[in-house]
Amino acid sequence: MTDTTSNQMWGGRFAAGPDAIMEAINASIGFDQRMAAQDIAGSRAHAAMLAATGVITDSDAEAIREGLLTVLSEIEAGDFTFSSALEDIHMNVEARLKEIIGEPAGRLHTGRSRNDQVATDFKLWVRDQLDAAESGLLALISALLSQAEAGADWVMPGFTHLQTAQPVTWGHHMMAYVEMFGRDLSRVRDARARMNESPLGAAALAGTSFPIDRDITAKALGFDRPAANSLDAVSDRDFALEFLSAASICAVHLSRFAEELVIWSSAQFRFVTLSDRFSTGSSIMPQKKNPDAAELIRAKVGRIYGANTALMMVMKGLPLTYSKDMQEDKEQVFDAADNWMLALAAMEGMVRDMTANRDSLAAAAGSGFSTATDLADWLVRVLGLPFRDAHHVTGTLVARAESRGCDLPDLRLAEMQEVHGDITQDVYSVLGVENSVNSRTSYGGTAPVQVRAQVQRWKGILG
Repeated sequence: MTDTTSNQMWGGRFAAGPDAIMEAINASIGFDQRMAAQDIAGSRAHAAMLAATGVITDSDAEAIREGLLTVLSEIEAGDFTFSSALEDIHMNVEARLKEIIGEPAGRLHTGRSRNDQVATDFKLWVRDQLDAAESGLLALISALLSQAEAGADWVMPGFTHLQTAQPVTWGHHMMAYVEMFGRDLSRVRDARARMNESPLGAAALAGTSFPIDRDITAKALGFDRPAANSLDAVSDRDFALEFLSAASICAVHLSRFAEELVIWSSAQFRFVTLSDRFSTGSSIMPQKKNPDAAELIRAKVGRIYGANTALMMVMKGLPLTYSKDMQEDKEQVFDAADNWMLALAAMEGMVRDMTANRDSLAAAAGSGFSTATDLADWLVRVLGLPFRDAHHVTGTLVARAESRGCDLPDLRLAEMQEVHGDITQDVYSVLGVENSVNSRTSYGGTAPVQVRAQVQRWKGILG
């Protein structure tokens, strides 16, 4: 395919092509070539529809179809030469099509514009990415369910302010992320359903006088229906914004989990052991095993959220319909999609491979007076104390245990009765971490019976 110094697609409006600076700022082929498959699929659907409605002949439609398949095979094989002088993927494909089949190529663009063409291509590309995100989220949720089921009754500390609060179970903690990524899955599916309307046939902005059938192209491309307003169809980029919004929220969840994995895998915590596949060593310290994959996932949120903000700024002041500003809609979406899919895959791999260190979790679960709330609840439930009074009694007992260098279960009954005389031997039944987590049987609580119920609920949801 021959690169030219001026773009003949402009027709007779300009005597010469743009100069080098204008060509550089105007061309998008450097990045929108990623939509080649979607562009060719849209053109094939459009040509078939034009033939079905009698706008072009069947023989021209067949020549176009075969020619487009040839172009696609050249691109997939790496044998296609992209030209910046031809600006974008649409003109690159059309120019090559003309070289292959001649005059019929000029009839392909009947009844459409690059405005509805790029909107269609971009929607198809984003839709493919939403499908990929759904697959990635399902795999990650499945990995988390496996961890939760295996450790449904493994005790560990629950934290607030990154300080020991109450005992929970490993399974319960894993299920928290199932809920978070489950909401991400819902957002992905919701965004896909809403964006699945075809812009093709809206033409430049006002529709076309040719007797096209937009239902045919919508169906051929897997859309639910044609977009109902031609002005909106070519100017809408909500689908890209929703994609980036869903990606940004999910990236926050991935980053939060990654932060916990960094902390948990440290020598100070030893809650988990990450596999060698997702860790690296140090160039100078042979004892180090660095959680680099988790740290890189943690950083991805900046790029993904930055893309979201960038596209918001591009779109915020644009009048209807198409403006060249909208050429800036793709690079950040492409980058965000690449990094989101990579982060999902890496997190799923880490979760599947990681080993929870049950003994370390259990040892930490009993530290930091983690059953103090259970003691206060027992004082309310058994002795009938107002909770504020129970809180004060418990605080006094915590201070006493702290001064002795022991935990609450290590205090003698006589010592407890010095603080409140009605405390009985029964209090020890709630002070162990196992007793604590088993008692939290309220819906959504950390009791193993509840964790296992939630695992089964999610297995049912996922089928």
